[in-house]
Amino acid sequence: MEAAAAAAAGGSSRKCSANGGKKEKDLFHVIHKVPAGDGPYVKAKHAQLVQKDPEAAIVWFWKAINAGDKVDSALKDMAVVMKQIDRTEEAIEAVKSFRGRCSRQAQESLDNVLIDLYKKCGKVEEQIELIKRKLRLIYQGEAFNGKPTKTARSHGKKFQVSVKQETSRLLGNLGWAYMQKQNFIAAEVVYQKAQMIDPDANKACNLALCLIKQARYDEARSVLLDVSQGRLPGSGDVKSRSRAEELLMEVKSRETPDELTDMLGFNLDEDDDFVKGLEKLMSEWAPSRSKRLPIFEEISSFRDQLTC
Repeated sequence: MEAAAAAAAGGSSRKCSANGGKKEKDLFHVIHKVPAGDGPYVKAKHAQLVQKDPEAAIVWFWKAINAGDKVDSALKDMAVVMKQIDRTEEAIEAVKSFRGRCSRQAQESLDNVLIDLYKKCGKVEEQIELIKRKLRLIYQGEAFNGKPTKTARSHGKKFQVSVKQETSRLLGNLGWAYMQKQNFIAAEVVYQKAQMIDPDANKACNLALCLIKQARYDEARSVLLDVSQGRLPGSGDVKSRSRAEELLMEVKSRETPDELTDMLGFNLDEDDDFVKGLEKLMSEWAPSRSKRLPIFEEISSFRDQLTC
């Protein structure tokens, strides 16, 4: 009887120990945000997040892609790691070469990764072209696989993004790209549209800078006061508020308009086919007939200024 009891106690102890080990292992995955398993993708994430070894992580990500192990995530995560260690050009080539192995659902997020990579290494023309392509998909009702929202992830947290928010974000990126080309007229028009759709303090500051570059100081001041007086989403952000104050000081220092420089002499009709295509699509979204994406009716007053 005593032997049987001891054996039972031993079995119970081993079972508790096993359960405890499993709980500890599960807790480890939760804490470090590492997926369970022992495939190459899991090993890549372990190297990235636990060992903090980006070079080893990239090796394992390549193995995951070649083995067909979570290719969607492996390619995207590898590109992000490459960007972090200044292997941006390599990341661009990897995404362009291997995105064909990824699912249709992964293509939008891969586009977003490419936009960030182009921005990081100064490939402005490529960035503009890709943003325009993504905007075309929205204008044509093909973004998000036809759904009004999509699930996005940032810093390990999931959240919902609407078509309206995505459009404003892309227009903001497009405006920034035009600013890098010193095309402040085009950037201004794009930022105006973005603010009409989903305004925020950061884009307002960029819009104000475009107006300052065109010596339109009264308009710039009005935009910046919306930020400094807390009338826009994001106005409470310290960086946005500080930037708005700095730009207001710059406006104040320029009491008389400067001469417009040659940097404003850009041809806004340089992408005539794209503009005409958008004009045609937007004419179909007039209030009397529009059934899709009504947010674009809000920017109809800018049809004659379309530059994206």
